Amino acid sequence: MTNAFSLFSSLKDRIARHEARVTTVGLGYVGLPLALTISETGFPTTGLDLNETRVAAINAGERVISYFAEDRIRNAVTGGRFAATQDFATLAEADVILICVPTPLSPAREPDLSYVLGAAEGIAGWLRPGQLVVLESTVWPGATATVVRPILERGGLRAGEDFFLAFSPEREDPGNHSFETRTIPKVVGADDARSRDLIDLFYSQIVTQTVPVSSLATAEAVKLAENSFRTVNIALVNEMKVALEAMGVDVWEVVRAAATKPFGYMPFYPGPGIGGDCIPVSPAYLSWRARDVGSSLPIVDLARTNNDNAPDMIAGRVAVEMSKRGGRPVAGARVLILGIAYKKDVEDTRVSPALAILRRLEAMGALCDFHDPYFPVMPLTRDDPDLAGRRSVPLTDEVVAGYDAVLVATDHTRIDYVLVARSARLLLDTRNVFAARGVVPAEGRFVKI
Repeated sequence: MTNAFSLFSSLKDRIARHEARVTTVGLGYVGLPLALTISETGFPTTGLDLNETRVAAINAGERVISYFAEDRIRNAVTGGRFAATQDFATLAEADVILICVPTPLSPAREPDLSYVLGAAEGIAGWLRPGQLVVLESTVWPGATATVVRPILERGGLRAGEDFFLAFSPEREDPGNHSFETRTIPKVVGADDARSRDLIDLFYSQIVTQTVPVSSLATAEAVKLAENSFRTVNIALVNEMKVALEAMGVDVWEVVRAAATKPFGYMPFYPGPGIGGDCIPVSPAYLSWRARDVGSSLPIVDLARTNNDNAPDMIAGRVAVEMSKRGGRPVAGARVLILGIAYKKDVEDTRVSPALAILRRLEAMGALCDFHDPYFPVMPLTRDDPDLAGRRSVPLTDEVVAGYDAVLVATDHTRIDYVLVARSARLLLDTRNVFAARGVVPAEGRFVKI
């Protein structure tokens, strides 16, 4: 215990003096913003990633995430407190190791911890006494203790004594200009007091507020609760949209008016489905774990099903509206999808409902193209490898007029909606983007779906 206290005291002192060396494992939409924020706070920071191209781009100071300030990465690199690497040997020098890797769903729609397992195995090979290891990736309650901890302890070191283990769920919201890493409260949890004190102290140097909780499992559950709440409410408003439309009521107007109530209501808006690395994933992890312990979450499961079916419903509506306006069958029709990212103003297509709609329309026989200012060329992705290499079409009056239907799937700011409204033969809006911008498309050629 004396050695454990000495290791704890030494690391605590290094953190307090901003001398602790930090390594983030994973430089994606979570790991890179976190690493930069930590380095900007004064900690020497290294980002570890297996993607050679991304590591090289970061070290060259390139803006690899579009919503970053133009010079943010360059300033961090040239300032000498941040660098990227592919070399796991850098972990031996780290005092704090943050795991920020993807946790997607398997083809069977169950948790896939392969990236977490790979990161833990890599860390285990370099783990030394006195380090703090923090998992940030979304996992089911109990995963850090029962999956990650045994891997790290294989070499004989013990969590809470020789090294310290904690969990802090990431809360990044790509493209959100109202909240940034530093201003979003950070939940921190551990199964022993020393690990909890260390992670609380560390993040209190980085963010404006920390929220300590009693255990690893509690911290893990926080992320799942947050996104299950969003999943259920998104499914609810999309369900209401269909019912209210049948009643001749605009759901967007209803939500705007309801949002003026200062208590007991939070606005959620309809759309073409859910995407990203959080809302489609977290509820699945929670539901899977509930079944594993003999329980269930039927409301969450129903919401997941409704959200998963939303792209099919939108594709079906496209076919219906084309048939109603001129009797044009969807098979053989030319359809332009505006926006393929999962949300506006980001270059991220993970679990994008726009791509799900595109695939469904093509399965129905439509000939689909896309326009997206963030994707001149569709990259190779795990979710949609068959779509790689497709090119964004230019947005001109002549191009838009050449399609039988234009569908707004993602409401990017950098799209000329006036041009689209002027030229589209049939315009379908899943995001209420035209009303929000005061653009009035031609009557009889416009449908909100």
